[in-house]
Amino acid sequence: MDKLAPGLIEVLRPFLGSSWVVYGTNYRKAIFIFISNTGGEQINQVVLEAWRSRREREEIGLQELGPVISQAVLDNPHHGFWRSGIMEEHLLDVLVPFLPLQRHHVRHCVLNELAHLGLEPRDEVVQAVLDSTTFFPEDEPLFSSNGCKMVASRIAFFL
Repeated sequence: MDKLAPGLIEVLRPFLGSSWVVYGTNYRKAIFIFISNTGGEQINQVVLEAWRSRREREEIGLQELGPVISQAVLDNPHHGFWRSGIMEEHLLDVLVPFLPLQRHHVRHCVLNELAHLGLEPRDEVVQAVLDSTTFFPEDEPLFSSNGCKMVASRIAFFL
């Protein structure tokens, strides 16, 4: 959504609105998934503040992140939902934030990928992949910059 020209998303508004039937087709059971990176910095800040106050990542609720993400979308004039009737009319049912992954999450990804490849986990490979992963912030490297996206290619490099 952050790459979509503002206003273009309005073509979907009839399908998300209260009428449900558009051109004779019932869209009541249709599911639309909109993916965006907007709000990522704000999500990371909320998660970092939670960590600093010794709250577990799993304790962060949607009620805490929803308004932060919505505001980030509404404040971004380059976002596809900027000044959108879809947002103004509250036609989105749920925002699903993706929280940054910590080192132990990336470790699980490495172990799962090794198992998927039919390989036994080797501590030196797991550690090498973790060491090659970028974590942020610089002063407290807690969260993976790329999640687990690079795990498969890095495993192949360290085998």
